[in-house]
Amino acid sequence: MGFIDISNVHRSFGKIKAVDNVSLQVEKGEVFGLLGPNGAGKSTLISMIATILDQDSGKITVSGYDTKAAPKQVKTRIGLVPQEIALYPSLTAGENLAFWGKMYGLPKSKLKEKVDMALDIAGLKERQKDRIETYSGGMKRRINIAASLLHNPEILIMDEPTVGIDPQSRKHILDTVLDLNSRGMTIVYTSHYMEEVEYLCQRIAIMDNGKIIALGEKEELKLMAGSSSAVAIEASNIDEELIGRIKSLEGVEDALNESYGIKVVVKDPDAMLSRIIEETEKGDSTISSVNVEKPNLESVFLHLTGKALRD
Repeated sequence: MGFIDISNVHRSFGKIKAVDNVSLQVEKGEVFGLLGPNGAGKSTLISMIATILDQDSGKITVSGYDTKAAPKQVKTRIGLVPQEIALYPSLTAGENLAFWGKMYGLPKSKLKEKVDMALDIAGLKERQKDRIETYSGGMKRRINIAASLLHNPEILIMDEPTVGIDPQSRKHILDTVLDLNSRGMTIVYTSHYMEEVEYLCQRIAIMDNGKIIALGEKEELKLMAGSSSAVAIEASNIDEELIGRIKSLEGVEDALNESYGIKVVVKDPDAMLSRIIEETEKGDSTISSVNVEKPNLESVFLHLTGKALRD
């Protein structure tokens, strides 16, 4: 049994199966990624883990506690970062955190210490007396995360925490996730940003249309899309003779004449790159850029569903 154990869980809204027979386990101390497009069922699933919604059928346990039978015990162990900002805009950051600390039942003697800790994690202690309505979108999201940490939860669930924010705040949030995990916190991170999940998580579930369509270690999942890489060469004066010469090179699986130039499919791009470039430059072609596209989670999703992750 995992630290979070989800077994044959269903949840429908009318005729829509938001979560359809999902089973997975999250182990203690890991950053577990839940990847999928908007509408895949990610938010519904984590709302059930956090006891905000009940499942229609199936079972969910968190740290051994059943979410239906013992919701209070589950809630004390979870910090939830919702997709929507859950802050009062007319209050300061410090006032917001103090409010949520009281909602968590923190004693008055501990409240200031916990608020200061949360502000430090957010990197916004110097702005604690400013109203939330004066904050940028990224700063609001950082305080949103800080609020979920006030009661020192064992598990942090983050639902699309970097949507619509600036690069600096995104980096701060990703660094915060890794720092919290290094201290032993279990984190469930949901996103439709493939690169974030790939950066943070070792084990990943890919979700689409309410179902888990792939589950495993990051490198295992990439193998589902095949082990070949693509070398994309932006070049002028590409003709079929050049395509034929590149195709004939040992180690090349295929070569395609694209609108931008040539796409070459190879098993080992590092070994083949210089030979492909040399062959291209033998004729009248002028190369303007070279890009190696290795298998990633985006290509896994495309392979499994026939559509891009953000379609």
